[in-house]
Amino acid sequence: MKHVIALDVGGTGMKAALVAADGTLLHEARRATGRERGAEAVVETIQDFAAELLDLGRERFATTASAAGVAVPGIVDAENGIAVYAANLGWRDVPMRELLGRRLGGIPVALGHDVRTGGLAEGRIGAGRGADRFLFVPLGTGIAGAIGIAGRIEAGAHGYAGEIGHIVVRPGGPACGCGQRGCLETLASASAVSRAWAAASGDPDADAADCAKAVESGDERALAVWLAAIGALADGLVTAITLLDPRTLIIGGGLAEAGETLFTPLRAAVEERVTFQRLPHIVPAALGDTAGCLGAGLLAWDLLATEVPD
Repeated sequence: MKHVIALDVGGTGMKAALVAADGTLLHEARRATGRERGAEAVVETIQDFAAELLDLGRERFATTASAAGVAVPGIVDAENGIAVYAANLGWRDVPMRELLGRRLGGIPVALGHDVRTGGLAEGRIGAGRGADRFLFVPLGTGIAGAIGIAGRIEAGAHGYAGEIGHIVVRPGGPACGCGQRGCLETLASASAVSRAWAAASGDPDADAADCAKAVESGDERALAVWLAAIGALADGLVTAITLLDPRTLIIGGGLAEAGETLFTPLRAAVEERVTFQRLPHIVPAALGDTAGCLGAGLLAWDLLATEVPD
């Protein structure tokens, strides 16, 4: 059974899989990232995890993995295989492709950005399947985006394309870690909703999921928080629609788990704001937290497809 190794590295946990050519997950595993141990220890853990999967694949399928794909957060130089910077992991300029290739016996290794890699999977085999143009927007701790064009993800000239979370939607609004004020992710991410609902409810432990439940129960304070976030999100999405004209808009991340509590008012808010623009299909992500792993597997298979034979 031909297979590839896929790794999705997050700030708190890592997901890994062996992936068949048709996208089937042949084996899945998880492990803590352990970022508190420092960047070098995290990089070593990634290599160890990949090596274990290499051995497992040999034992189970009597053949060595054909390639490996790894998705990491932060700034990524995919072309040169370098994990440039990740604030939550503390690393800089890690030659990830070279290190993993050496540890895995020289098999080809593809490196990708976590959100763009998840977007690749959602667009090709998930909620965007069949769409020639799509935008994938996960609403989590922050807000990022992946621009899908004809089955691939557009990274931009410098690898920064899709950073929709840093569109300013409320000038002079809350301070953002990027240095601006009023960025979309300060107002409409799961973290932003959690902060706003904790303040409005007086419960410091309340989070976005609690806010959604309160909305569903008819709590007017929760509804005000929820609609404020949706209004900001709709403003950011309309800007993206105006620039990109996607056929499908895929919303994922923790906030999307609210289902129609999010999607019904969001679709209405976007529709209210468009004038000449064509409305895309606004749909929930389909792959959940496996998207990054599946996307890393797709990166590995794509790498094999583009290799020039000797």
